Amino acid sequence: MSSFFKRINKFEPRGFLPQLEIFWKKAEGVFVFDKNNKRYLDFTSAIFLSNIGHANKKLISSLQKVLNSKIIHSYNYPNPFREKYVKELLKFYGKKIKKKVFLLSGGSETLECAIKLVRLYGAKVNKEKKIIITLDGNWHGRTMGSQMLSSNKKAKEWIGYSDPSIRHLEFPYPWKVKEFNGKSFFLNSLKAMKIKYKNIAGIILEAFQGWGCFFYPKSYIKALERFCLKNKILLVFDEMQSGFGRTGEKFGYCHYDVEPNIICCGKGMGSGVPISGIIGDSKILDLAERGSLSSTHSANPLACAAGLATLKELKNKSLIKKTKKLGLIFNDWLIGLKNRFSKYILLTSSKGLIGAIIFKDISSKKNGSFIASKICNFALKRGLILVNTGRNSIKIGPPLVINEKQLSFGFSIIESSFKDFIKEFN
Repeated sequence: MSSFFKRINKFEPRGFLPQLEIFWKKAEGVFVFDKNNKRYLDFTSAIFLSNIGHANKKLISSLQKVLNSKIIHSYNYPNPFREKYVKELLKFYGKKIKKKVFLLSGGSETLECAIKLVRLYGAKVNKEKKIIITLDGNWHGRTMGSQMLSSNKKAKEWIGYSDPSIRHLEFPYPWKVKEFNGKSFFLNSLKAMKIKYKNIAGIILEAFQGWGCFFYPKSYIKALERFCLKNKILLVFDEMQSGFGRTGEKFGYCHYDVEPNIICCGKGMGSGVPISGIIGDSKILDLAERGSLSSTHSANPLACAAGLATLKELKNKSLIKKTKKLGLIFNDWLIGLKNRFSKYILLTSSKGLIGAIIFKDISSKKNGSFIASKICNFALKRGLILVNTGRNSIKIGPPLVINEKQLSFGFSIIESSFKDFIKEFN
């Protein structure tokens, strides 16, 4: 640990220290500058949130308008920025089925709210309809409720107990399931759970599994949707990492041709300003009594202005269309990288400008997590920031404003970092 981070550790908890040791002095566009003004290409978008680029001028201008308006906060009372943003957000969502929006501050809050709404819905149908199904390996946040949804026993052992009504379905990893057998895998996994279908209130899943950027076979999700419709079960998508153009579509669920009852949004929603939200069926969001859905910073004027600026930039710069195009280049490069370093790479996965490199365990000392960490640190020295997941993977997700030349430059650093690793540890 560097001397600077040792000083920070005196005042802040160890659990808050980042995986990579870099002090952010400022960030603009696709670049980050440290305290010595060294420039880094950011392949993380901070944490997949700066979709429209760091310090976006339109974003800053929108925030300044709020500051000049002298309404910095209004609790849950309406304000002009909230009114305009909610209308534009629903317009961006673009579905004919009547939806409503509930705005919050952080991603975990939206999952807590989703759990509440699913349980309220279940209780209305029958008192035993309270089971919530999630997927093995998915991650939904760090609050108690959101961690209850996780299948990671170690991560949630601090809670001290498990909710028996939260069950975990086997995840259709690409080495287990192909497109042609997605339906049968889902049905067999469901059958193995041995639960009464009529008692399931909702299924909550990430649009893709975060740590490895694993998307589902479309046939799997279509079968899951049919099951939900048949058994009056709510379908909830966690769109924290996948929303607002990141995958080359407005939202990740769009890749599956399904219609969720609820989606949980955050990260790229506010381009660095804390805002999250639920978009869902009107009849579901209206289950909560008046005043029972609120949070101190819900629909904060500054956050709403940031959300509005994000939507405008996505549209005006055609960032979703651009992301889909660059995503093809990104995916081809990842496949090529796997072929060139097949000794170390198990597989790669991506859609749009979000992807992952999954590493093999070469030996007990050089396991996948060790290799991922080393590659990230070699890349940092060369001026590239990657997401070290703490597992046997590296996540990649640059701002959507990146151009092809900058993308290629980042790729070259990753390849050089692989060579650095091989040179030092072989």
